[in-house]
Amino acid sequence: MLCTCQSGFEGLLERELAAAGAAPGEKGPGWVLAPSVPAESALAFPHLLLRDPAEIRGESVNELAQRLLDFFASSLAGERVEAAWPCLWLEVREPVGLGRRAAAVEGAFMELLRKRFSRVARLATASQPPGVGAARGLFVRFVDFGRAYASREAFVNGQCRRADDPQAPSRSYLKLEEAYGILGAEPQPGESVVDLGAAPGGWSYSAAKRGARVLAIDNGPLKGGAHNHPQIIHRCEDAFKFKPDEGVRHDWLLCDLVEEPHHVVRQIAEPWLRQRWCRRFVINLKFGRVDPIALARELRAADSVFSTAADGVRIRHLYHDREEFTITGTAR
Repeated sequence: MLCTCQSGFEGLLERELAAAGAAPGEKGPGWVLAPSVPAESALAFPHLLLRDPAEIRGESVNELAQRLLDFFASSLAGERVEAAWPCLWLEVREPVGLGRRAAAVEGAFMELLRKRFSRVARLATASQPPGVGAARGLFVRFVDFGRAYASREAFVNGQCRRADDPQAPSRSYLKLEEAYGILGAEPQPGESVVDLGAAPGGWSYSAAKRGARVLAIDNGPLKGGAHNHPQIIHRCEDAFKFKPDEGVRHDWLLCDLVEEPHHVVRQIAEPWLRQRWCRRFVINLKFGRVDPIALARELRAADSVFSTAADGVRIRHLYHDREEFTITGTAR
């Protein structure tokens, strides 16, 4: 498999793969090669896992495009394409200029595809399949100017870039928008949301713009689209001391606090999940000062609150995350 990740985190991806029993091989900026990876959806750092990738080499744009078409054409033997299919050229940031090279090859490839398989080309889409799971299409990742990996099968772990909103008061808004896709749900009109550590209000705004009723808990001020939003009630309180009213169960718990992760788990995740104060949750844990691989192992442990009091838990290092994990799930 070729596992992709956020550039700069391939060392942590390598360690996570090794801990899962998949001895990693060659790696580069934003990617690691590994043998078959068990429990793909349980891994935090991979964004996409390309199955049985073919190595494509060429000295020119046209040569690379032709060899990619040859690979794709041979894999189509006996297959009928009747619906939209993903044709993804995975983002490349390093080395400088490789992204332009990949874009040029993509353009040349699509021209060849239209000439040879016009109907198949019309059904191609550049959109990543939503949610988490296996997908069939064409997935291409350049690793050098004359070398790429291509696969017809990929496991999508859910991470992907989200569009910004000029009314969102912070960049953290993008993390929650991304987390909805991994959870497979988002706040609905009339649902109740508690946002712990809300300021400046990116997560509160994300829920409120969908019509949810948000209780934003933070001693700091709300800004941008969250300030004076009719769906948001702001309480200047300590997020660690807040508790729901007796007998109240909220639809959502949102929590993105700049705090030591074990403290957040003990003081927020433990009571909220064990006492069923919420139905769904999205919790961010900062791992800048702890070993993230050890932290992930603790979060997945059989006696962890996420194992004993929640279902459908997914731990992800998002496209929009920095040194943090985003955890989604449903309280049991």
